[in-house]
Amino acid sequence: MTHLRMMHVDDMFTFNNVNFDSYTETYRVSFYHNYIARWPGMCQIAQAVNGSIQGYMIGKSEDLSGGADLPHSLRGHVSAVTVDPRYRRNGVASQLMDNFEAVSEKQYKGYFIDLFVRASNKTAIEFYKRRGYIVYREVANYYGDEDAYDMRKATALDREKETLTPKATRIAPNEYD
Repeated sequence: MTHLRMMHVDDMFTFNNVNFDSYTETYRVSFYHNYIARWPGMCQIAQAVNGSIQGYMIGKSEDLSGGADLPHSLRGHVSAVTVDPRYRRNGVASQLMDNFEAVSEKQYKGYFIDLFVRASNKTAIEFYKRRGYIVYREVANYYGDEDAYDMRKATALDREKETLTPKATRIAPNEYD
């Protein structure tokens, strides 16, 4: 049984077991703190009945209207979602994503949700595709040593799916809008 709750600052010192995955990006404490303070409903902990942390996600809401040529500029961005290997294949990541997608659309009025994933992380790419995400474009050397896929999913607010049409299929990291 998994219970979702808002992430707290002190959680940063208890989820190391979740961050050992080679695909998980680990950030500075100030990064997590900023997200928790600015977008508390988008930073979630998945916790087991025994209190152990099964996984977490951090995300944010952004208005990209400052220069971006988008039909709808409000988006939810998944910065990290990861699950402890002992709890994988139990629906934990799906619960975290379901919650994030609902908050992005209903609370923040996001027209789409996006995320970056290493091009070599086939398991994650297939997971997101099953959830309705598409590979929007490729970002060259996003991870320094590896390309990333910018994956997107339109919310119900984008009825025409206008946010899913890229201007270019491959971009450099500094071209990201």
